[in-house]
Amino acid sequence: MALDLTRYADIGYRTQGSALDDPADERLSRKWQVAIGYRIFANQRWGQMGDGHITARDPERLDHFWVLAHGIPFGEATVHNLSLVGPDGVVVEGPDTNGINTAAYNIHQPILAARPDVISAAHTHTSFGTPWSANVTPFRALSQESCTFVFDQSIYQGEDLEIYNTDGGAAIAEAMGDTSLCILRNHGLLTAGVSPAEAVGLFVTAERVAEVHVKAPMGKAVGDEASKQVASHIAESDVGWKSFQWLARTIVPDPSVVL
Repeated sequence: MALDLTRYADIGYRTQGSALDDPADERLSRKWQVAIGYRIFANQRWGQMGDGHITARDPERLDHFWVLAHGIPFGEATVHNLSLVGPDGVVVEGPDTNGINTAAYNIHQPILAARPDVISAAHTHTSFGTPWSANVTPFRALSQESCTFVFDQSIYQGEDLEIYNTDGGAAIAEAMGDTSLCILRNHGLLTAGVSPAEAVGLFVTAERVAEVHVKAPMGKAVGDEASKQVASHIAESDVGWKSFQWLARTIVPDPSVVL
């Protein structure tokens, strides 16, 4: 069946995403998810000052990634204004007039290089993730969503709030290890996933978890056994991918706008 990205497929309670057999279809699907992800971020009023980036590894050129070209408002992201960036930071396909967000390359390239299991990463500055990161403290099991990350999080302790080169990104990748969420000290949140949909869905979930922590700083966490049970169920339900599906259908009801 031909790839149809002009409408959202029906999803069931246990439906999960899967890779496509045709690399060209997989590439278009990843770019489509990235563009919708940027529009989701825009809806949350994130990236209004150009801060933030969502990337997707190319399915054939595995050391290349797709990212929104510099100067494009998040709410105007399409598959056509994404740029393909090589391992040396040079744009090899797509718009290159204004280049790309330098931090996107410096952070994402080392992460994708260190994590062959990761297809996509997402980061931007937010109202709750950034202030929470200033505590340099991991999430606790304060809510159901918090359990998504209690056993799957890391903290980058570096004080380099501006990542000037890939050495900084490599340090973040090392601190992140094999986790899905990295709290960047005094900077904000960064998530990684096996698809752009998962990375974006996890990021929005992490921001909501950060909001709980900021608003309930003295909140009492549930015990380890209870949080492990919830975390196990969340892992099985592919929460990041599913969160993206609901966000996309609500915020970008016509997915053809990014084609």
